[in-house]
Amino acid sequence: MTTPQDPQHIAPVGAASDPDALRTRLDALLPQAIKDLEALVRIPSIAFPGHDREPVQRSAEAVAELLRGAGLEQVSLESVAGGAPAVIGRRPAAPGRPTVLLYAHHDVQPTGDPAEWTTPPFEPTRRGERLYARGAADDKAGVMAHVTALRLVGEELSAEGIGVTVFVEGEEEAGSPTFRPFIEAHRDALAADLIVVADSANWAVGVPALTTSLRGVVDAIVEVRVLEQAVHSGLFGGPVLDAPTQLARLLATLHDENGEVAIPGLVRAADPEVEMTEEDYRRDAGVPAGLPLSGTGSIAARLWTRPALSVIGIDAPTVRDASNTLVPVARAKVSLRIPPGQEPAAAMDALVAHLEAHAPAAAQVTVHRGEQGQPYSARQDSPAMELARGALADAWGRPAVDTGLGGSIPFIADLLEVFPAADVLVTGVEDPESRAHGIDESLHLGEFAKVCLAEALLLLRAGDLRREDR
Repeated sequence: MTTPQDPQHIAPVGAASDPDALRTRLDALLPQAIKDLEALVRIPSIAFPGHDREPVQRSAEAVAELLRGAGLEQVSLESVAGGAPAVIGRRPAAPGRPTVLLYAHHDVQPTGDPAEWTTPPFEPTRRGERLYARGAADDKAGVMAHVTALRLVGEELSAEGIGVTVFVEGEEEAGSPTFRPFIEAHRDALAADLIVVADSANWAVGVPALTTSLRGVVDAIVEVRVLEQAVHSGLFGGPVLDAPTQLARLLATLHDENGEVAIPGLVRAADPEVEMTEEDYRRDAGVPAGLPLSGTGSIAARLWTRPALSVIGIDAPTVRDASNTLVPVARAKVSLRIPPGQEPAAAMDALVAHLEAHAPAAAQVTVHRGEQGQPYSARQDSPAMELARGALADAWGRPAVDTGLGGSIPFIADLLEVFPAADVLVTGVEDPESRAHGIDESLHLGEFAKVCLAEALLLLRAGDLRREDR
């Protein structure tokens, strides 16, 4: 494998490959690619604690077989510190030639209530141009995009001496708990000049996107206690407000009357240059007509470059199990998305300070700090970014949009720290209708084909990256 090149000394040279010829070849490969994707999503590879780990192992083994079949010479299953199995597949570069690292993950989110799905979540089902199943988009389609691109242009890459490493993680949806020690332990095997992270989304069906910014995330659990134990609400109610009421009062302080995050000390990034219409946002997010939106300013800024806070879980008695008692304790998990430029540690301190400062006088409030993930902002003028924009434009037949993403991929910061000389590109197979993490997750099969073509073009053109003479 080549030593990673300094991106400041990389420049595109040489001729680009022909997208029309590759598109014709790809058409013959797509039926098998979709069949392999369907087999992969049938494996319920949920890496969350409490779920069966056997399907995660089985999923990793299936990915390894796909990579071997795609022509990679060195394929192995690896893990560190008891983490879920990841797959590394490699074909080293010839001396002086670049190496591209392709990332995806084979684990998936839990399904929620299967009864809410139109069809069973782990039984892939085609309806129109979409394939429905948990993981069909996030991110087993990312795995199959890598595999299909290698099937399409693997021989050309080998002839050109371009190195390829595929890294398919097994615990991304569970927070990548062993990601940093994993890439440090396998630093030599994963070293690359260019890293392609296939775990993001395009602007819309028919419009490709290159993700150039991501929000980071911090979360915490806040516990409110008002009594030592539950007591009869008729005999004792009045002098003491129950814990769910006190928790609700505390959570209400996190936003102002406009729905803006009201935590002092948080930063905002500059507003994006592109905008999402309110109509598109309402459609994609499923916001009912007539319901006012929260916050002020541009929709894209509210999604990508400003902090956003959500209550994502509450521990309190369910309505079904409610009794006439004063509830003594209640908990909530809050998730704070932070824009590029915000340090997660400072955001966590601000969140905790706010919750403690607004604790109701008649309650005991305890805040338990949770995870922290760095935001990401790409270097948008690199030669690798220009190659990616060109590949996307050729695959879709229209220019790509540089877009932000409100979600978080915290491990990108780890990649940049462990491999500082590499350029990182964030691409994806999803579109606004994919419902990743949600009920009836799906993949648009026509967009999947374009993703595969764009990645194949990018891999071939990676050979045009060279170190300039100093």
